[in-house]
Amino acid sequence: MAFSHYLNIDGMEMPLPASYDLSLSDVEADSSGETEAGTTQRDIVRSGVVKISVSFQVSPAWLNKLSLLRAKPKLTVAFFNTDTMIRETREMYIDGFKTSLAHDTSKKGLWKVSFDLNEY
Repeated sequence: MAFSHYLNIDGMEMPLPASYDLSLSDVEADSSGETEAGTTQRDIVRSGVVKISVSFQVSPAWLNKLSLLRAKPKLTVAFFNTDTMIRETREMYIDGFKTSLAHDTSKKGLWKVSFDLNEY
């Protein structure tokens, strides 16, 4: 059985990630909070906002491709939603881009790249 692609960013299939962590959150209105009676009131204005924390071990060529994606203000991301078990597409941006040398090689190294994809 062939492996599944977890991420496609701006039409480019990403390599198989070393880690893939998807979280869903809600956006609450300013009127949310604790009432005078001491109970919690939640006024949800948006539900299921996606954040994906991902890391890869990549070649220098892929490091360059990922660095170019980081500079874009808006990305179209097709991702594997672990909640619904289907592939979905959302508009996102990259935050927290980190690189480190995983292994020195004669071909400019193997690099560990990690970042968060946040939905707009």
